[in-house]
Amino acid sequence: MRPITDLQRTVAPLEVISDLTPAGDQPAAIAEITARIHAGEQNIVLLGATGTGKSATTAWVVEQLQRPTLVMAPNKTLAAQLANELRELLPNNAVEYFVSYYDYFQPEAYVPTTDTYIEKDSSINEEVERLRYSATNSLLTRRDVVVVATVSCIYGLGTPQEYVDRRIRLRTGDSIDRDTLLRQLVDIQYERNDIAFTRGTFRVRGDTVEVFPVYEQHCVRIEFFGDEVERLSTLHPLTGEIISDDEEVSIFPASFYVASPERMERAISEIETELEARLTEFEEQGKLLEAQRLRMRTTYDIEMMRQMGSCAGIENYSRHIDDRPQGSPPNCLL
Repeated sequence: MRPITDLQRTVAPLEVISDLTPAGDQPAAIAEITARIHAGEQNIVLLGATGTGKSATTAWVVEQLQRPTLVMAPNKTLAAQLANELRELLPNNAVEYFVSYYDYFQPEAYVPTTDTYIEKDSSINEEVERLRYSATNSLLTRRDVVVVATVSCIYGLGTPQEYVDRRIRLRTGDSIDRDTLLRQLVDIQYERNDIAFTRGTFRVRGDTVEVFPVYEQHCVRIEFFGDEVERLSTLHPLTGEIISDDEEVSIFPASFYVASPERMERAISEIETELEARLTEFEEQGKLLEAQRLRMRTTYDIEMMRQMGSCAGIENYSRHIDDRPQGSPPNCLL
């Protein structure tokens, strides 16, 4: 479901720029596929042997259709290969890569017969995580987007409406107290770090605030004169070189699972209600160890959400945060 927002997406043509031109069966295939899609046909199969230019044909079809496009691949390796090919063919457009950001994942487990608890362990690839945020940011801010994804595109994400509503929008000349801006950044899961300036952090130097969005390779500098935003600029995070001066910037949250205090408190109340029901169920079945573990883990998560606005594994509570009915599918990239 697309969020309702006043955010204007930039419109630029999807354009293939390459020395290659359609040849052989490709022109007929491109024309037929385009015509059938315009006619409303939903299932079209393009058959071709390895090396016959199916990826290039896909790019030319996207150019003809001029629509945001999702390309799905069965695994990360093929998705990366496709993304690189499409980036070469569509250099002026946003070709994004959306796959699982885990390099390694060991799910949480409990073996009651031996009273063994196996803690969840995972390793997150920070660059892949940035690319995921970059994909959602492009979809929200521009029309010329091609996203290459794996099955991750149907896995749950946070509420799109809340994600957009919580963004911080700044224009040159705006009147805002610097400390108010800092509190807003913390509310959308950015952390202050004046020493190690990495994605998802911000730093403060007098009347200058620098923010490193999780979805960007460059950071944003906000310069104040009193309570007025005097200058906005994009700069290189290492060299400090000014890349562009901006009239307006939007800083999106550092997490897909952001929520206003009111929404979070309502979600916590629902989580506590469900927790009591589950604990009663376990206790009636004589599963006391499971009940104890569930109580410890959930109450810890609730305390983290109250104090920090998030917790490890917050996606497990997305139904309550999104206020969705039980059994309903979550919001996802698709």
